[in-house]
Amino acid sequence: MSGHGDPIPMEACKSGPLRGEAHVPGDKSISHRSLILGALAVGETRVTGLLEGQDVLDTGRAMRAFGAEMEKRGDTWHVHGVGVGGFAEPDRVIDCGNSGTGVRLIMGAMATAPIAATFTGDASLNSRPMARVTDPLALFGARAYGRSGGRLPMTILGARDPLPVRYATPVPSAQVKSAVLLAGLNAPGETVVIEREATRDHSERMLAGFGARIASEDGKEGRVITLQGRPELKPQTITVPRDPSSAAFPVCAALITEDSDVLVPNIGLNPTRAGLFTTLREMGADLTYENMRDEGGEPVADLRARFSPDLRGIEVPPERAASMIDEYPVLSAVAAFAQGRTHMPGVRELRVKESDRIDAMAVGLRAAGIAVDEGDDWWSVQGRGFGDVPGGVTVASRLDHRIAMSFLVMGLATEAPMRVDDGGPIATSFPIFETLMQGLGASIIRDTVPA
Repeated sequence: MSGHGDPIPMEACKSGPLRGEAHVPGDKSISHRSLILGALAVGETRVTGLLEGQDVLDTGRAMRAFGAEMEKRGDTWHVHGVGVGGFAEPDRVIDCGNSGTGVRLIMGAMATAPIAATFTGDASLNSRPMARVTDPLALFGARAYGRSGGRLPMTILGARDPLPVRYATPVPSAQVKSAVLLAGLNAPGETVVIEREATRDHSERMLAGFGARIASEDGKEGRVITLQGRPELKPQTITVPRDPSSAAFPVCAALITEDSDVLVPNIGLNPTRAGLFTTLREMGADLTYENMRDEGGEPVADLRARFSPDLRGIEVPPERAASMIDEYPVLSAVAAFAQGRTHMPGVRELRVKESDRIDAMAVGLRAAGIAVDEGDDWWSVQGRGFGDVPGGVTVASRLDHRIAMSFLVMGLATEAPMRVDDGGPIATSFPIFETLMQGLGASIIRDTVPA
C-alpha cells in the first residue's frame, strides 16, 4: 500500500525525443518553511507558487491545528500567524503523512512552547528515526515519548522554561539544523548550531527575511550559525521558486532520451541545493543555465537540458553530498547510461530517508542489468552506455516518491520497459509528474496489469 490509497503501478517505455518546457512545482523546502514561519509571524504572510503536494498540505493542516489561520484565495495562500511562542495545544494528532521534513521542522517549532502534541505519519514515516531531532530538542527542555528506536507515533512535551542551546550536528542534515533553529526562536539568549559540512540554508535566509537576528560565519569548527531568541517575526510576501529536486527528473530524462531538448524555467539554484546539476555537467551533460537572476534573495535560472550520449562516470566529491542528497537516486539512473563507473561517497544519510535509498536503487538497478557496489556510506554504479541498458523489470518503490520517479525516468531509455509497483507516493512531492512528463513526450502510463 502507498499510504495514500491503493497501489498505483506505473510503467515507462523507451520514448522518442522529449521537447518543450517543464514547469515543475514550487520548491518543497521553501514551501514548508513559508507556512511554518508564516504561522510564527505576527500578521498576514502571503505565499504564491507554493508546492501543493501532499507533504506541504499536511504541514499546512498542522499549522492550523496549532492555531494559525490559513486559506487559499486565487493563486495566493494567506497565513495569519500567532507569533513566536504563540502556538496553541492541538486537540488532535498531527498527521504528517510521508514528510520527514514536515514533522521534524514542526517538532522544532513547537518544542519550546509549553504545550504537548502527538505526531504520526504513514508507514514509511513511522519507520524513520526521530532521535536525531528529539535529542537536540531535549537540550532545550522538551521531552519526547515514542515507539522503540525513537519512532512515530510520538508525543512531544514542549519546554516550559526553555534554555538556549549550542549544538554541533553529528551528521550533515538541514532538517536537524532547522529544527534546532526553530526551537531557538522561543528560547532566551542565543541558540548556536555548528555544521561541519554546510547544508541547504533556506532556514537561515528565510529567518532573516522574517526579521530574526541570525548570523553565519565559517570557523575552525565549521559553519557557526547564531540565532537571537524571542524576536517578533514580521509577515512576508513570498514567491516560492521552482524546486530543483523536482527539476532533476525532466532534466535527467532529457539527458538520456535521444534527441531531447527540454527547458525547465525558474529553478532555484541556491548553492546548497544545486550539486546535481554541477555533477551532471562534470559527467559531460549538455546542461546550460539561461537567464540567471536573483529572486527574493535566491539565485534562479532557466535550465536547458539536451540529449547527452557521451556521458562518463565520475567520482562525486563527498563534500557535495549535502547539496544533492535527494538527487542521488535519479543520478544513479543516469549513471547507468554513462561509460564507466560513477562513485558516490559520503551518502550515509540516504540509508534513513523515506526508504533505504541506496538499497532500493541498488536492488532495482541490478535487476535491470546494472552492476552496483555499495557500503554503509557509499555506492557506485557501473554504467553500460546508451543502447545497452536492458531494463524490463518491475521494481518496488518502497513508499518512496523519488525511487518511483527515478526508475520511471530510467525506463524512458532502457531497451525494455521499467515498471514500479506503486507510483502513488509521487503525489507527496510532485503531483503533476505524470502529466508533465507525458506533455514532454514521455511514455509513462499507469499500468493496468498488476505489478
